Order: sequence, then structure tokens, then C-alpha cells
Amino acid sequence: MKISVLTGISGTKECLFGFCSASTLYDLSFADVLNEETKLGYQRPLNRAHSLDFRKYISSPGSTTPSLTFNLRPELSHLWCIQEEKGRQFLNIKDGEKALSQVDCQHRLGFMAGQPIMLPFMSYIGLDLKEEMSVFNTINSKSKGLSGSLIDFHDSRLITNIESTKPELILALRLNDDESSPWFKQLDLGGQNTSGMQRRASLRTMQRAVKKFLTKSKILESMSIDETYAVILSGWSAMRELLDIHWSNPRKNMLNKGIGVYSIMLLFAEMYRERDFFEATEWSKHFFIELSDFVNDFDWSNSGPLKGLGGEAGVNEALEIIKEHRRKSKLKLVQNG
Repeated sequence: MKISVLTGISGTKECLFGFCSASTLYDLSFADVLNEETKLGYQRPLNRAHSLDFRKYISSPGSTTPSLTFNLRPELSHLWCIQEEKGRQFLNIKDGEKALSQVDCQHRLGFMAGQPIMLPFMSYIGLDLKEEMSVFNTINSKSKGLSGSLIDFHDSRLITNIESTKPELILALRLNDDESSPWFKQLDLGGQNTSGMQRRASLRTMQRAVKKFLTKSKILESMSIDETYAVILSGWSAMRELLDIHWSNPRKNMLNKGIGVYSIMLLFAEMYRERDFFEATEWSKHFFIELSDFVNDFDWSNSGPLKGLGGEAGVNEALEIIKEHRRKSKLKLVQNG
């Protein structure tokens, strides 16, 4: 496949520009969708409605579109080359091969197989995967409908000093990636869903909840990131063990939803601030004992006291409701004792 192109520079990066049928661009390109199981890829799944809307629009009179954006990855250089013949430049791609990585055009090309409509395109030449992801983030970070969790996942792979700049993101991802965590592979990262998984909170939700915990507890002033993770893991492990029935039915209760995740993380911060000094390894037993006094008889159901709460004010109200229940439980224990 030989396509006439012009080569040049965009900012500081080499690129090429050309025109081609939608059908050909569809055949020669691929979308590198994030597989949450393998952590390979970085894009969101195809939005069928969005893609079909574009197909309908671009087929109508008077339609147009900005250039589709691709990248020619260096590791696929055995599939493509740029040649000059008689003063003209051509992009050559081996027949039947998908050499163009879709950077900003996945939804425009999703249903364009067999369409002869001519489209403008540009392609970066030789960006590595990290550079390609960075371009995607720059273009799409404010895009309506793009999962915030997917952007967060990109940040975890792109930011070099992530532990110091976004410790909450690293801690949230560890909850999702750690086989000993009750959240193992349960957070929605914004990529391709794995079949059979019961989705609970998103990575964005957990990251924000962890940030609330860090801010309120000030735990990083005295503990390392690894010790802090051990404390957070201890709290969630205790909740998982004590509320097994609730955990197994995430759609029927608030435990694993946004308002529950936020308020529980803030509860952990309260408990941390109340503590006598513990080593990180001692928090598992402490959380289990403290939480067992009151979490089992709290109504976590969708129709319980947390129903309808949302936003920052809702989180604070939910925390106060849980704290009041905890206070009454402690009072009852003292009276019965």
C-alpha cells in the first residue's frame, strides 16, 4: 500500500500529512485499547453510538472533519517505511498489515470499513509508546466522556516521580493490583472490561478517597508510602471480612459505591488519628477489633441512611452518620459492660 504524503515537523516531532479513503485508513490502523487484565494498551473502548454518529455525519452533504491522528511506532518499522520517488514522498505499508496506531481518531474510524470517503490524516513518525500516550492525554484529557480513571491510569505510567506528586494514585492502584487486597482487579480503570468481573468503584473514586484519607490523617508525615499502604489495606481487609455478604452484593449496598468509599476512607483517617502509636503491621488486628464493634449492625443497603447522599456535603454527612452510629455502639458496649 503506497500513500502520497508530505513530511515535516509538528512542534519538535517528525510527522507526515496526507489524504486517504476512510476504508483504507480503517484497514491500515488499530486502536490500542487498555486491557485491564494485562495492563497493555491505553485507550478507552469504542463508543458505538459516538462512532455511528460520525459515520452518519461524514456521509452527509457539507460534512468535514479535522485531520485524523496516528503514530508509526518504531517497533512496527518492519511494516512501514517512507520513501522518496521522483521528488515525491510515499508512506509504504505492507499489504494486509495494521501499522498505524490510532491516537485521535478511534471513534471516527470505528465504523468506516468499506467507506470510500476521503479524509485528511497526519501521523507522527516513530513516537514510542510513552510519547504516544502523552500526546493522547494532551489531546483528550478534557474530552467529554473520556473516563477520568483512564487519564489517572495514564498518569501512573507517564509521571516519573509519581510517589511524591500523586501518592494517592499509587496507593489506589496498589489496592487494585495487589492479590491480597479485597479490591484486587475490582476498580474500573476506564479500559476494556474483563468478562465476569463485578465492578465496584472506579480508580478515580478510590484515588480521591485515598487523598481524603491522606489529607485528614497526615499519615505520610510519619509513615512511608509502603507503611501507609499497609494501614489502608488493613482497613479494607477488615471491612471485607466483617461484611462479607455486603461485599459479595455490591449493587445492593453503598459499601463499594462512591459515597461509601469516601466516608469509609475518612473513617479510617479518624481511627488513625485516635490511635495510640502502632506499627503499620499492627493495624490489621486493630482495625478488625474496632470495626467489629459497629459495622455489622449499620444499614449499608441502598435504602439505608446513606441513600441519596452525594457530593462533598454528602460525604461529610455520611461520615457523621457513621460516626454517630459508632459512638452509640461504643456507648451501648460500655453500658452493657
